[in-house]
Amino acid sequence: MEQCRIRNLYTLEETIAAEIFEGAEYPWEVLPKIGNFILKLGATLDETEYEKRGENVWIAKSAKVAPTAYINGPAIIGKEAEVRHCAFIRGNAIVGEGAVVGNSTELKNVILFNKVQVPHYNYVGDSILGYKAHMGAGSITSNVKSDKKHVVVKAGNERMETGLKKFGAMLGDCVEVGCGSVLNPGTVVGPHSNIYPLSSVREVVPAHSIYKKRGEVAEKVEE
Repeated sequence: MEQCRIRNLYTLEETIAAEIFEGAEYPWEVLPKIGNFILKLGATLDETEYEKRGENVWIAKSAKVAPTAYINGPAIIGKEAEVRHCAFIRGNAIVGEGAVVGNSTELKNVILFNKVQVPHYNYVGDSILGYKAHMGAGSITSNVKSDKKHVVVKAGNERMETGLKKFGAMLGDCVEVGCGSVLNPGTVVGPHSNIYPLSSVREVVPAHSIYKKRGEVAEKVEE
């Protein structure tokens, strides 16, 4: 599972939450820690750059938040981020600098690195999205198995127990997810990979790949 290690998925310099990953080997290990981490980090934010709105919600003064958006704490909205009309942030959410949370998008227990875009009708729960990751319109993370058992990460013949009942997707830096796709529990997508529209993904997708369908993953040719 080398490709699933934090160092192989994310540029930690591109998130205000870098400290939460210290001592962890795989990114899903930090999912249960996000809420308490936000409470600790929020109390240290520069008051000249962030303002506290409501209970345990810190919003950068340079961020744009639509009056119709709902943000429940604990949450941090980073500098130059944009939270659009009717976005629903349920709590335990870090929205990175320059990130976009769009129309009717719902977030819960997530870390969005800087410049992430979830701009149109997305659900992102119990997930971590790396620098400049983008989810197309209507694509979602499914974070609970139908049988309610613990999520297992699968890569070929390798299997790794996570001990988590709620685990959406880990998207590496610059991942592109096509419109209408479902990222099933335990999905891990390596950096610079693309997921075809209308895909159903439930495995580890290697870095620099194009996921067409299960069993059909091509190496991405960079131009």
